[in-house]
Amino acid sequence: MKVLLVRLSSMGDLIHTLPAITDLSRYRPDIELHWLCEKSFADIARLHPFIKHIHMIEWRKWRTKLFQSDTWCALGSLKTDLRQAHYQQVVDSQGLIKSAAFAKWACAPISGLDWHSAREPLASCFYANKLAVKKGEDAVWRNRQLFAQIFDYQADGAPDFGVVMPENASGSLKHLPEQYYVALHATSRDSKLWAFGHWLKFLNKLYESDGLPIMLPWGNLAEKQRAEQMADALPFVRVCAPLTLLQLADLLAKSRAVVGVDTGLLHLANAVNCPLVGIYTDSDPMKTGVQSSDWAKSVGGVGQMPSVNEVFDLLEICLKNKFQAD
Repeated sequence: MKVLLVRLSSMGDLIHTLPAITDLSRYRPDIELHWLCEKSFADIARLHPFIKHIHMIEWRKWRTKLFQSDTWCALGSLKTDLRQAHYQQVVDSQGLIKSAAFAKWACAPISGLDWHSAREPLASCFYANKLAVKKGEDAVWRNRQLFAQIFDYQADGAPDFGVVMPENASGSLKHLPEQYYVALHATSRDSKLWAFGHWLKFLNKLYESDGLPIMLPWGNLAEKQRAEQMADALPFVRVCAPLTLLQLADLLAKSRAVVGVDTGLLHLANAVNCPLVGIYTDSDPMKTGVQSSDWAKSVGGVGQMPSVNEVFDLLEICLKNKFQAD
């Protein structure tokens, strides 16, 4: 069976879909799964070997240029590609009117969340097969339950992201230290940041514990400037060059451990199975936290600012547990 998955964005949403794809690969290996997603997040889809083909949209760019001919050409080309692929089924796991509209272009029956389960209830009007999945649970669980209902199996056990790093994922990412930590200091909303002073004290405490350098990735100018301020204050901190998502995945996978705030890259670190601590200050880790394991933990919550010692002690526990498991 040839199936199209529609999950357009964001980074965290795509990552949270990976365990459902691993379930599908185990219970329905007869399925050939393709993925439609935003071009900027296509590297996430490339991390799972069960994905056979990726269709890409650039909606964030197209919507600002809807009346330009090149936008209409790109939309027309995508529509033709989806129709000519002859899918037997489409899964819209995003539950938005936007995702449902693109799903319709594949000209195949669509399965998705019902009126009471979808993020935008009107999206369910596009679906031939409407499924109920309890709200209020974390995104990984909801995706696994949706897929299990559609393809008639039981999703049991701990989630498995199923990530396999593609060959040459590191690309131009060279000359890394033999061992290092990664600190994910940047996020989409200032209220989710950890205090700058906390970062300086924590990174200094971490370096004093074993003398390993700490890598700071960034995604825009403000994040780069914050990273450079940390590096100016702490000589063992290194600011990364601009990196693709695949390079970031490779950087995270090879690290000794990751500490970060609530951001898509934190979930990417979770997916590549490295020891990590997620710091939450303005979001609920029960809903958006990392998938908890012996070496992956969340700390904090809405209106909370975890202390340096809380984060450090929790990281030590995660490192110890990972070392014992290996």
